[in-house]
Amino acid sequence: MTHRAGRHFLQIPGPTTVPDRVLRAIDMPVIDHRGPEFGRLGLEVLEGLQRVFQTRQPVVIYPASGTGAWEAALVNTLSPGDQVLMFETGHFATLWQKMATRLGLQTEFIPTDWRRGADAGVLEARLRDDKARAIRAVCVVHNETSTGVTSRIPLIRKAIDAAGHPALLLVDTISSLGSIDYRHDEWGVDVTVAGSQKGLMLPPGLSFNAPSEKARAASKQAKLARSYWSWDEMLAANKSGYFPYTPATNLLYGLREALAMLQEEGLPNVFARHERHAEATRRAVRAWGLEILCAVPEEYSSSLTAIMVPAGHDADHLRKVVLEACDMSLGTGLGKVAGKVFRIGHLGDFNDLTLVGTLAGVEMGLALAGIPHQAGGVNAAMQFLTERHQTRARAAA
Repeated sequence: MTHRAGRHFLQIPGPTTVPDRVLRAIDMPVIDHRGPEFGRLGLEVLEGLQRVFQTRQPVVIYPASGTGAWEAALVNTLSPGDQVLMFETGHFATLWQKMATRLGLQTEFIPTDWRRGADAGVLEARLRDDKARAIRAVCVVHNETSTGVTSRIPLIRKAIDAAGHPALLLVDTISSLGSIDYRHDEWGVDVTVAGSQKGLMLPPGLSFNAPSEKARAASKQAKLARSYWSWDEMLAANKSGYFPYTPATNLLYGLREALAMLQEEGLPNVFARHERHAEATRRAVRAWGLEILCAVPEEYSSSLTAIMVPAGHDADHLRKVVLEACDMSLGTGLGKVAGKVFRIGHLGDFNDLTLVGTLAGVEMGLALAGIPHQAGGVNAAMQFLTERHQTRARAAA
Protein backbone atom coordinates (compact mmCIF):
# COMPACT_ATOMS: atom_id res chain seq x y z
CA MET A 1 0.00 0.00 0.00
CA THR A 2 1.12 3.56 -0.73
CA HIS A 3 1.67 5.79 2.27
CA ARG A 4 -0.25 9.09 2.25
CA ALA A 5 1.46 11.90 4.12
CA GLY A 6 -0.51 14.01 6.56
CA ARG A 7 -3.71 13.11 8.36
CA HIS A 8 -7.02 12.13 6.87
CA PHE A 9 -9.67 14.86 7.12
CA LEU A 10 -12.82 13.22 8.47
CA GLN A 11 -15.36 15.95 7.72
CA ILE A 12 -18.52 13.89 7.72
CA PRO A 13 -21.14 14.97 10.29
CA GLY A 14 -20.16 12.11 12.57
CA PRO A 15 -18.49 10.06 13.69
CA THR A 16 -16.16 12.97 14.30
CA THR A 17 -12.43 13.00 14.91
CA VAL A 18 -11.63 11.79 18.42
CA PRO A 19 -9.28 14.19 20.28
CA ASP A 20 -5.94 12.86 21.52
CA ARG A 21 -6.98 13.53 25.12
CA VAL A 22 -9.98 11.26 24.71
CA LEU A 23 -7.99 8.55 22.93
CA ARG A 24 -5.44 8.55 25.74
CA ALA A 25 -8.21 8.31 28.31
CA ILE A 26 -9.73 5.32 26.55
CA ASP A 27 -6.31 3.61 26.53
CA MET A 28 -6.59 2.53 30.16
CA PRO A 29 -6.61 -0.90 31.79
CA VAL A 30 -10.05 -2.42 32.21
CA ILE A 31 -11.16 -2.28 35.83
CA ASP A 32 -13.65 -4.21 37.92
CA HIS A 33 -17.04 -2.79 37.01
CA ARG A 34 -18.33 -3.82 40.45
CA GLY A 35 -15.46 -2.22 42.35
CA PRO A 36 -15.28 1.17 44.10
CA GLU A 37 -13.14 2.84 41.41
CA PHE A 38 -15.79 2.15 38.81
CA GLY A 39 -18.55 3.47 41.07
CA ARG A 40 -16.75 6.79 41.27
CA LEU A 41 -16.29 6.87 37.48
CA GLY A 42 -19.96 6.10 36.92
CA LEU A 43 -21.19 8.85 39.20
CA GLU A 44 -18.80 11.35 37.64
CA VAL A 45 -19.94 10.76 34.06
CA LEU A 46 -23.63 10.59 34.95
CA GLU A 47 -23.42 13.94 36.74
CA GLY A 48 -21.36 15.44 33.91
CA LEU A 49 -23.95 14.41 31.35
CA GLN A 50 -26.66 16.24 33.28
CA ARG A 51 -24.75 19.48 32.70
CA VAL A 52 -24.50 18.85 28.95
CA PHE A 53 -28.20 17.93 28.64
CA GLN A 54 -28.95 20.91 30.90
CA THR A 55 -31.14 18.81 33.14
CA ARG A 56 -31.56 17.98 36.80
CA GLN A 57 -33.11 14.66 35.80
CA PRO A 58 -31.10 11.42 35.54
CA VAL A 59 -29.44 10.41 32.28
CA VAL A 60 -29.27 6.76 31.18
CA ILE A 61 -26.21 5.42 29.33
CA TYR A 62 -26.43 2.43 26.99
CA PRO A 63 -23.60 0.57 25.24
CA ALA A 64 -25.29 1.10 21.87
CA SER A 65 -25.58 3.35 18.85
CA GLY A 66 -28.09 6.18 18.71
CA THR A 67 -30.55 3.75 17.14
CA GLY A 68 -30.59 1.85 20.41
CA ALA A 69 -31.42 5.05 22.28
CA TRP A 70 -34.34 5.62 19.88
CA GLU A 71 -35.71 2.20 20.72
CA ALA A 72 -35.22 2.76 24.44
CA ALA A 73 -37.13 6.04 24.28
CA LEU A 74 -40.08 4.38 22.54
CA VAL A 75 -40.33 1.10 24.45
CA ASN A 76 -40.03 2.73 27.87
CA THR A 77 -42.89 5.16 27.31
CA LEU A 78 -45.43 3.59 24.94
CA SER A 79 -47.71 0.58 24.46
CA PRO A 80 -48.62 -1.48 21.39
CA GLY A 81 -51.01 0.42 19.13
CA ASP A 82 -50.28 3.83 20.64
CA GLN A 83 -50.46 6.72 18.20
CA VAL A 84 -47.26 8.68 17.64
CA LEU A 85 -46.92 11.91 15.65
CA MET A 86 -43.62 12.35 13.79
CA PHE A 87 -42.18 14.80 11.25
CA GLU A 88 -40.45 13.68 8.05
CA THR A 89 -37.62 16.19 8.31
CA GLY A 90 -35.02 13.92 6.71
CA HIS A 91 -33.46 10.49 6.47
CA PHE A 92 -33.01 9.90 10.19
CA ALA A 93 -36.52 11.02 11.06
CA THR A 94 -37.67 8.47 8.48
CA LEU A 95 -35.63 5.71 10.10
CA TRP A 96 -37.09 6.57 13.51
CA GLN A 97 -40.60 6.38 12.04
CA LYS A 98 -39.86 2.97 10.51
CA MET A 99 -38.62 1.71 13.86
CA ALA A 100 -41.76 2.93 15.62
CA THR A 101 -43.92 1.12 13.07
CA ARG A 102 -41.96 -2.12 13.49
CA LEU A 103 -42.43 -1.89 17.25
CA GLY A 104 -46.19 -1.92 16.78
CA LEU A 105 -46.94 1.78 17.13
CA GLN A 106 -49.37 3.66 14.89
CA THR A 107 -47.34 6.46 13.33
CA GLU A 108 -48.62 9.60 11.68
CA PHE A 109 -45.79 11.00 9.58
CA ILE A 110 -46.14 14.67 8.67
CA PRO A 111 -44.22 15.27 5.39
CA THR A 112 -41.81 18.08 4.63
CA ASP A 113 -39.61 18.83 1.63
CA TRP A 114 -36.49 17.95 3.71
CA ARG A 115 -35.46 21.63 3.56
CA ARG A 116 -37.17 22.80 6.75
CA GLY A 117 -37.79 21.59 10.27
CA ALA A 118 -40.85 20.46 12.18
CA ASP A 119 -43.68 23.00 11.79
CA ALA A 120 -45.03 24.08 15.17
CA GLY A 121 -48.17 25.56 13.60
CA VAL A 122 -49.04 22.30 11.87
CA LEU A 123 -48.37 20.44 15.11
CA GLU A 124 -50.62 22.67 17.19
CA ALA A 125 -53.48 22.37 14.70
CA ARG A 126 -53.18 18.59 14.59
CA LEU A 127 -53.11 18.28 18.37
CA ARG A 128 -56.17 20.53 18.71
CA ASP A 129 -57.98 18.20 16.29
CA ASP A 130 -57.10 15.23 18.48
CA LYS A 131 -60.16 15.59 20.71
CA ALA A 132 -59.81 12.04 22.03
CA ARG A 133 -56.18 12.68 23.02
CA ALA A 134 -55.22 9.51 21.18
CA ILE A 135 -51.76 10.80 20.24
CA ARG A 136 -49.45 9.63 22.98
CA ALA A 137 -46.15 11.10 21.82
CA VAL A 138 -44.62 13.65 19.45
CA CYS A 139 -41.19 12.70 18.08
CA VAL A 140 -38.89 15.34 16.57
CA VAL A 141 -35.29 15.23 15.36
CA HIS A 142 -33.65 18.36 16.74
CA ASN A 143 -30.81 18.48 14.22
CA GLU A 144 -31.41 16.39 11.10
CA THR A 145 -27.98 15.05 10.15
CA SER A 146 -29.01 14.28 6.58
CA THR A 147 -30.15 17.82 5.76
CA GLY A 148 -28.47 20.32 8.09
CA VAL A 149 -31.85 21.55 9.37
CA THR A 150 -32.41 22.28 13.06
CA SER A 151 -35.99 22.15 14.30
CA ARG A 152 -36.92 24.77 16.87
CA ILE A 153 -37.81 22.68 19.90
CA PRO A 154 -39.02 25.59 22.10
CA LEU A 155 -41.69 26.31 19.47
CA ILE A 156 -42.67 22.64 19.41
CA ARG A 157 -43.08 22.65 23.18
CA LYS A 158 -45.10 25.86 22.96
CA ALA A 159 -47.39 24.29 20.35
CA ILE A 160 -48.06 21.23 22.52
CA ASP A 161 -48.84 23.45 25.51
CA ALA A 162 -51.03 25.80 23.47
CA ALA A 163 -53.10 22.83 22.35
CA GLY A 164 -53.40 21.69 25.95
CA HIS A 165 -52.31 18.23 24.85
CA PRO A 166 -50.77 15.63 27.21
CA ALA A 167 -48.56 13.97 24.55
CA LEU A 168 -44.99 13.21 25.50
CA LEU A 169 -42.24 15.07 23.62
CA LEU A 170 -39.37 12.86 22.43
CA VAL A 171 -36.39 14.59 20.81
CA ASP A 172 -33.36 13.20 18.96
CA THR A 173 -30.20 15.25 19.65
CA ILE A 174 -27.72 12.76 18.21
CA SER A 175 -26.00 15.38 16.02
CA SER A 176 -26.67 18.42 18.20
CA LEU A 177 -25.83 17.55 21.81
CA GLY A 178 -22.57 19.24 22.74
CA SER A 179 -22.65 21.32 19.53
CA ILE A 180 -25.90 23.30 19.54
CA ASP A 181 -27.55 24.85 22.59
CA TYR A 182 -30.07 22.34 23.91
CA ARG A 183 -32.02 22.61 27.16
CA HIS A 184 -33.84 19.45 28.21
CA ASP A 185 -35.51 20.87 31.33
CA GLU A 186 -36.19 24.42 30.19
CA TRP A 187 -37.72 23.27 26.90
CA GLY A 188 -39.97 20.72 28.55
CA VAL A 189 -38.66 17.67 26.71
CA ASP A 190 -39.79 14.30 28.06
CA VAL A 191 -37.12 12.07 26.53
CA THR A 192 -33.94 13.31 24.90
CA VAL A 193 -32.02 10.81 22.75
CA ALA A 194 -28.30 11.23 22.05
CA GLY A 195 -25.14 9.42 20.95
CA SER A 196 -21.43 9.58 21.70
CA GLN A 197 -19.84 9.94 18.27
CA LYS A 198 -20.58 13.52 17.28
CA GLY A 199 -20.49 16.57 19.56
CA LEU A 200 -19.30 14.46 22.49
CA MET A 201 -16.13 13.61 20.51
CA LEU A 202 -16.11 9.88 21.28
CA PRO A 203 -16.03 6.82 19.06
CA PRO A 204 -19.41 5.26 18.33
CA GLY A 205 -20.68 2.94 21.03
CA LEU A 206 -22.50 4.92 23.71
CA SER A 207 -26.03 6.29 23.55
CA PHE A 208 -28.20 8.14 26.02
CA ASN A 209 -31.74 8.78 27.21
CA ALA A 210 -32.63 11.73 29.42
CA PRO A 211 -36.17 11.03 30.70
CA SER A 212 -38.34 13.58 32.50
CA GLU A 213 -40.43 12.78 35.56
CA LYS A 214 -43.47 12.59 33.28
CA ALA A 215 -41.70 10.11 31.01
CA ARG A 216 -40.63 7.96 33.96
CA ALA A 217 -44.21 7.95 35.20
CA ALA A 218 -45.39 6.89 31.72
CA SER A 219 -42.89 4.04 31.78
CA LYS A 220 -44.77 2.48 34.70
CA GLN A 221 -47.80 1.99 32.42
CA ALA A 222 -46.01 1.33 29.11
CA LYS A 223 -46.60 -2.16 27.68
CA LEU A 224 -44.08 -2.43 24.84
CA ALA A 225 -41.71 -5.32 25.53
CA ARG A 226 -38.40 -4.27 26.99
CA SER A 227 -35.60 -5.87 28.94
CA TYR A 228 -32.15 -4.61 27.97
CA TRP A 229 -33.57 -1.13 27.36
CA SER A 230 -35.56 -0.85 30.59
CA TRP A 231 -34.93 2.37 32.52
CA ASP A 232 -35.91 0.98 35.91
CA GLU A 233 -32.98 -1.34 36.49
CA MET A 234 -30.55 1.15 34.99
CA LEU A 235 -31.71 4.05 37.17
CA ALA A 236 -31.63 1.90 40.29
CA ALA A 237 -28.06 0.77 39.68
CA ASN A 238 -26.94 4.22 38.53
CA LYS A 239 -27.71 5.76 41.92
CA SER A 240 -24.42 4.36 43.16
CA GLY A 241 -22.59 4.70 39.84
CA TYR A 242 -23.05 1.15 38.62
CA PHE A 243 -24.89 -0.62 35.80
CA PRO A 244 -27.12 -3.71 35.83
CA TYR A 245 -24.94 -5.34 33.17
CA THR A 246 -21.38 -5.03 31.90
CA PRO A 247 -20.78 -1.41 30.82
CA ALA A 248 -18.45 -0.07 28.14
CA THR A 249 -15.81 0.78 30.70
CA ASN A 250 -13.16 2.29 28.46
CA LEU A 251 -15.65 4.41 26.55
CA LEU A 252 -16.77 5.77 29.91
CA TYR A 253 -13.16 6.79 30.58
CA GLY A 254 -13.25 8.64 27.26
CA LEU A 255 -16.62 10.18 28.10
CA ARG A 256 -15.23 11.54 31.37
CA GLU A 257 -12.42 13.24 29.47
CA ALA A 258 -14.74 14.60 26.76
CA LEU A 259 -17.06 16.06 29.40
CA ALA A 260 -14.06 17.68 31.07
CA MET A 261 -13.02 19.26 27.76
CA LEU A 262 -16.51 20.69 27.21
CA GLN A 263 -16.59 22.13 30.71
CA GLU A 264 -13.09 23.62 30.37
CA GLU A 265 -14.10 25.43 27.20
CA GLY A 266 -17.50 26.30 28.65
CA LEU A 267 -20.71 25.24 26.93
CA PRO A 268 -21.62 28.78 25.79
CA ASN A 269 -18.20 29.03 24.13
CA VAL A 270 -18.64 25.59 22.55
CA PHE A 271 -21.96 26.64 21.05
CA ALA A 272 -20.54 29.97 19.85
CA ARG A 273 -17.61 28.18 18.20
CA HIS A 274 -19.95 25.89 16.31
CA GLU A 275 -22.12 28.83 15.24
CA ARG A 276 -19.03 30.69 14.01
CA HIS A 277 -17.82 27.78 11.92
CA ALA A 278 -21.28 27.16 10.50
CA GLU A 279 -21.66 30.77 9.39
CA ALA A 280 -18.17 30.78 7.87
CA THR A 281 -19.10 27.64 5.93
CA ARG A 282 -22.32 29.18 4.66
CA ARG A 283 -20.44 32.25 3.47
CA ALA A 284 -18.10 30.00 1.54
CA VAL A 285 -21.05 28.19 -0.05
CA ARG A 286 -22.66 31.45 -1.14
CA ALA A 287 -19.36 32.69 -2.56
CA TRP A 288 -19.11 29.48 -4.59
CA GLY A 289 -22.55 30.24 -5.98
CA LEU A 290 -23.99 27.00 -4.60
CA GLU A 291 -27.21 26.50 -2.64
CA ILE A 292 -27.62 25.44 0.98
CA LEU A 293 -30.17 22.65 1.36
CA CYS A 294 -31.77 24.20 4.46
CA ALA A 295 -34.23 26.79 3.18
CA VAL A 296 -34.99 28.58 6.47
CA PRO A 297 -32.14 30.69 7.91
CA GLU A 298 -33.55 30.38 11.44
CA GLU A 299 -33.14 26.60 11.09
CA TYR A 300 -29.55 26.52 9.84
CA SER A 301 -27.56 23.83 11.62
CA SER A 302 -24.41 24.69 13.55
CA SER A 303 -23.20 21.08 13.31
CA LEU A 304 -23.12 20.61 9.57
CA THR A 305 -24.00 22.19 6.24
CA ALA A 306 -25.67 20.23 3.43
CA ILE A 307 -24.87 21.73 0.01
CA MET A 308 -26.74 21.11 -3.23
CA VAL A 309 -24.80 20.52 -6.45
CA PRO A 310 -26.18 21.99 -9.69
CA ALA A 311 -28.66 19.87 -11.64
CA GLY A 312 -26.94 17.38 -13.91
CA HIS A 313 -23.98 16.93 -11.56
CA ASP A 314 -23.31 14.13 -9.08
CA ALA A 315 -22.44 14.98 -5.49
CA ASP A 316 -20.99 11.52 -4.94
CA HIS A 317 -18.56 12.03 -7.81
CA LEU A 318 -17.40 15.21 -6.10
CA ARG A 319 -16.94 13.32 -2.84
CA LYS A 320 -14.89 10.68 -4.66
CA VAL A 321 -12.66 13.33 -6.23
CA VAL A 322 -12.13 15.08 -2.89
CA LEU A 323 -11.24 11.81 -1.20
CA GLU A 324 -8.72 10.84 -3.87
CA ALA A 325 -7.15 14.28 -4.30
CA CYS A 326 -7.27 15.65 -0.76
CA ASP A 327 -7.65 12.59 1.48
CA MET A 328 -10.82 14.11 2.92
CA SER A 329 -14.18 12.44 3.58
CA LEU A 330 -17.36 14.48 3.10
CA GLY A 331 -20.85 13.35 4.03
CA THR A 332 -22.95 11.70 1.35
CA GLY A 333 -26.52 12.53 0.43
CA LEU A 334 -29.00 10.14 2.05
CA GLY A 335 -32.46 9.02 1.02
CA LYS A 336 -34.31 11.54 -1.12
CA VAL A 337 -31.21 13.72 -1.55
CA ALA A 338 -28.78 10.95 -2.52
CA GLY A 339 -26.42 12.19 -5.22
CA LYS A 340 -27.86 15.69 -4.95
CA VAL A 341 -26.04 17.03 -1.89
CA PHE A 342 -22.79 16.67 -0.02
CA ARG A 343 -22.40 17.48 3.64
CA ILE A 344 -19.61 19.24 5.50
CA GLY A 345 -19.40 18.33 9.17
CA HIS A 346 -18.06 21.16 11.34
CA LEU A 347 -18.68 19.80 14.81
CA GLY A 348 -16.78 18.28 17.67
CA ASP A 349 -13.08 18.94 18.24
CA PHE A 350 -12.80 21.51 15.48
CA ASN A 351 -11.06 24.88 15.09
CA ASP A 352 -10.69 27.69 12.56
CA LEU A 353 -7.71 26.17 10.75
CA THR A 354 -9.47 22.82 10.48
CA LEU A 355 -12.40 24.58 8.86
CA VAL A 356 -10.23 26.56 6.45
CA GLY A 357 -8.43 23.37 5.41
CA THR A 358 -11.76 21.63 4.93
CA LEU A 359 -13.16 24.41 2.77
CA ALA A 360 -9.94 24.53 0.75
CA GLY A 361 -10.31 20.83 0.00
CA VAL A 362 -13.90 21.35 -1.09
CA GLU A 363 -12.99 24.27 -3.36
CA MET A 364 -10.20 22.25 -4.96
CA GLY A 365 -12.60 19.32 -5.38
CA LEU A 366 -15.24 21.48 -7.05
CA ALA A 367 -12.69 22.55 -9.65
CA LEU A 368 -11.31 19.05 -10.19
CA ALA A 369 -14.80 17.53 -10.47
CA GLY A 370 -15.96 20.14 -12.96
CA ILE A 371 -18.77 21.40 -10.72
CA PRO A 372 -19.83 24.89 -11.89
CA HIS A 373 -18.89 27.37 -9.16
CA GLN A 374 -17.11 30.63 -8.51
CA ALA A 375 -13.77 30.78 -6.76
CA GLY A 376 -13.37 32.65 -3.48
CA GLY A 377 -15.33 30.59 -0.97
CA VAL A 378 -12.30 29.98 1.24
CA ASN A 379 -11.45 33.69 1.19
CA ALA A 380 -15.01 34.59 2.20
CA ALA A 381 -14.82 32.22 5.16
CA MET A 382 -11.38 33.48 6.18
CA GLN A 383 -12.54 37.09 6.04
CA PHE A 384 -15.50 36.30 8.30
CA LEU A 385 -13.33 34.40 10.79
CA THR A 386 -10.75 37.19 10.83
CA GLU A 387 -13.42 39.79 11.49
CA ARG A 388 -14.77 37.72 14.36
CA HIS A 389 -11.30 37.55 15.94
CA GLN A 390 -10.87 41.30 15.52
CA THR A 391 -14.25 41.97 17.11
CA ARG A 392 -13.38 39.78 20.13
CA ALA A 393 -9.99 41.48 20.47
CA ARG A 394 -11.60 44.92 20.50
CA ALA A 395 -14.17 43.81 23.07
CA ALA A 396 -11.42 42.46 25.33
CA ALA A 397 -9.26 45.60 25.04
